[in-house]
Order: sequence, then C-alpha cells, then structure tokens
Amino acid sequence: MKKLFSQLTQELDAGRAAVLCGIVASHGSTPRGAGARMLVLEGGETSGTVGGGAVEVQAARLAGELLENRQSRFESYRLTPGDVADIGMICGGDVRVYFQYFDPANHTAREALETALTLLDGPGASWLVTEMDGGGWRMGTYDRTHGLRGLDVPPERLEPLLGSRGMLDEGETVLFAEPLTRAGTVYLFGGGHVGRELAHILAMTDFRVVVYDQRELTRGFFPDVSALLRGPFTEALERIGPVTAEDYVVIMTPGHQGDYEVLAQALRTPARYIGCIGSRKKTAAARERLLADGFTEVDVDRVYAPIGLPIGGETPAEVAVSVAAQLIACRSGRLEARP
Repeated sequence: MKKLFSQLTQELDAGRAAVLCGIVASHGSTPRGAGARMLVLEGGETSGTVGGGAVEVQAARLAGELLENRQSRFESYRLTPGDVADIGMICGGDVRVYFQYFDPANHTAREALETALTLLDGPGASWLVTEMDGGGWRMGTYDRTHGLRGLDVPPERLEPLLGSRGMLDEGETVLFAEPLTRAGTVYLFGGGHVGRELAHILAMTDFRVVVYDQRELTRGFFPDVSALLRGPFTEALERIGPVTAEDYVVIMTPGHQGDYEVLAQALRTPARYIGCIGSRKKTAAARERLLADGFTEVDVDRVYAPIGLPIGGETPAEVAVSVAAQLIACRSGRLEARP
C-alpha cells in the first residue's frame, strides 16, 4: 500500500487526477478480498491489482471513464460462469469495488494520504477509514495514539470495523475501514545476502522492518525498511529498545557467535516469533549451548530453527521466500504456536 499511495501522491503533486479502485466486499471464492487496490492513472497505466483477469480489465476500463467524468461510484462483479451478469471467470464469487476519484485540488484528501504514509512507517496498528455518501467520499485515518483524524464517526460505529481485514458498514453513509499497518515490527539481525532479499519481500507483504548489523549498511540495499541500525551484537536488544509480544525477531548475522549472542538476548523477551538461520547441526549445537547457559527446554523450544518453511530452496532469494512465508503464517495465526 505504501508504494501505491506514494505513486498516487506523486500524481496529485503533478496536477494529474487518478482513480483508486478498491475491493470493499467479497463473497464466495474470489482471487482477492476486501482491501485489494488498483490505481488507474490518466494515461491508462495501472498499479496494484484487484484480482487480475476479466474483473481487472473491466475495472480499469470503468476507471478510465470515471477519470474523464470526474466521478466516484460503486460497481459489483459476479465471477460465476453462466450467470447473466457474469464476466467470464469461474471463481464462483462476487466482489464489490469502490472507484475513488482523486482530484488534485482536493487538499483534504492529500492530507489524509500524507498521514497514511506517515503511519505506514510507524510501529503501531493503524487503519484507513473512508466514508462514502452518494457520489462523494471523505477519507481519514485511525490509530490508538491519535484516534480518528479527518472524519467524524461515532466510536460505537467505528470500533467494530477496526479488525485485521477490510470491513464495510452500510449505514446512513457507507463506511469502509481497512488496516494500514498491523502492530508489531520485524527486527532483522544481519544485512547480508539473505537479509537483503528478506527485507524486500517483507516490505512488499506489509511488515514493518528494522535491520540491525555490526557492519555499515547502505540505504540503497534496503530502500523499504523503516530503520537501519548499527552496533555490536552483544548489545543488540538494548539498542533497539523493548521487544513486545507482537514483534518478530529474525537472526541471520554473519557468524555463529553473532547469532548466538542475539538469540540469547531474544529469548529473554516476549517476542511473538524468534527464528535463527543455520543448518540442523548448527541448530543442535546452539541448543546445547543455550541449555548449558541456563535456558530451559521450554525457552529453547520457542526458536524456529532451522528458520523458514521447508520449500527446498538454496539461493538467498529462495531462503528469503521460505522465511517470509513462515512470518506470514505466524501473523495470520496459521503457524503452529510455540510456548
């Protein structure tokens, strides 16, 4: 979402309008659910996706018409073959899409976008809230620190919508709330070849990432992370600040000693996930050392090592995919819980 909103902001800064197509509700089997977005520009270029195939082709076509007419509207698409209103897809569900016309002169919308981009770099949970009324719309943001900004919605109506997925409320006005960021940060210790690939993939999957290494790291290798930190691994957890029960610790330093130093510190935190790269032989040796240093079996069993899901990959990019998949599974609640 950060890339999409940044691109939208650049278009508006250049005086060009755009239409943001967003799925606000879906039923049955569909390629994408609520919260999927596609940006359509004046020249016809698109970014993002609302599911591909015929629904995306038709959505892009309608967005082009709305750009010319300077309008916003809802549209529903049926993905059921044989139905009079179907669009030739066989998924078996239907999606409702809101086409949001952005006028470069709408400064209120620009402010909401800028606030959203700021929140996307923050550590806490936040939501984008859009209110639709007739052909118009208003947009705001919500986070626990600042509350609702840009809109006036009663708390009793807003709170039920602040979940882990996009939620639609069709009251007197239509209200749609979707997560901008989820609580929790991935603390990635080690910025080597696998770390670079992993940071990139995690940013694409909406994780907030902080990279820590003893070596000097350049922003060019980590353009999407929230922070690059440098310091000795012996003081790593002290330097990054408190690790909470919503955070993730990923350990892939340049050597076994660095891995162990960070791992021993991480086990003293309530981190939601602790993973350490290495072979089974290295993992067994680290386990014995941790037990000898006073950690319990329960402590050591918290660690996912060897790290990642067993997909058979060997290259840095393949290993990064397996680790990212494990973190996504942890975030979604699909990963087997550790004590």
